[in-house]
Amino acid sequence: MENLDGKRVVITGGTSGIGLATAKLLLDRGARVLVTGRTKATLEEAAKSLGRNAIAVQSDAASLSDIEALADRVKAEFGTIDLLYVNAGVTRFVPFEGMTEQVYDEVMTVNAKGPYFTVQKLAPLIEEGGAVIVTTSVVNEMGYPMISAYSASKAALRSMVRSLARELLARGIRVNAVSPGPIETGILDRSLPTEAVGQTKQAMSEENPMKRFGRPEEVARAVAYLGFEATYTTGSELAVDGGGSQL
Repeated sequence: MENLDGKRVVITGGTSGIGLATAKLLLDRGARVLVTGRTKATLEEAAKSLGRNAIAVQSDAASLSDIEALADRVKAEFGTIDLLYVNAGVTRFVPFEGMTEQVYDEVMTVNAKGPYFTVQKLAPLIEEGGAVIVTTSVVNEMGYPMISAYSASKAALRSMVRSLARELLARGIRVNAVSPGPIETGILDRSLPTEAVGQTKQAMSEENPMKRFGRPEEVARAVAYLGFEATYTTGSELAVDGGGSQL
């Protein structure tokens, strides 16, 4: 397990689920970590759990002014950084026939536009040899009902990773994606009607080759690998999905 003393990391969407688990893992290895989130109460709770080597910043991934302000804050706190983990995103379960322009725009803005400009504004602060990691999803290559806009936004991110990997290659910055399958983050509990949660989880577990949901810590370890150990890897996507997209 690599020691990360002196490494500086920014994680958008780092106050819960996969982002929070990644922050904890990297802090345990010695890194300094700045996490972002939209909700003040969640930020305060995350700051307490992460400890003194973490900085929690309120920032909306859908707001370009917030993204610009985040870049200024990161520069003030760290100067330069070694890893940018773009993890902030939203999921909306809406059937294709019922999709509205408002929901579609929200999903695309948070999940595709926000990450694009987050990388644009923070890339100048990344050290040569540093990395960008983006959270995509197995649904960018698998068809599921109720999440057509979400799937499209994640497919856009996958394509973006390839393009940005090529564009940032001259600066020695690697760009990769981590692609989670069903992970126990609580997102289904928050997004679906109560009566549908148990049935949905059971069906997803039964469909998965490993017959279970993954844990946020399992994705966090993949992020750490791509960020600091996979030094000859760029433009790739690492599936952490129990084999769901591969078998």
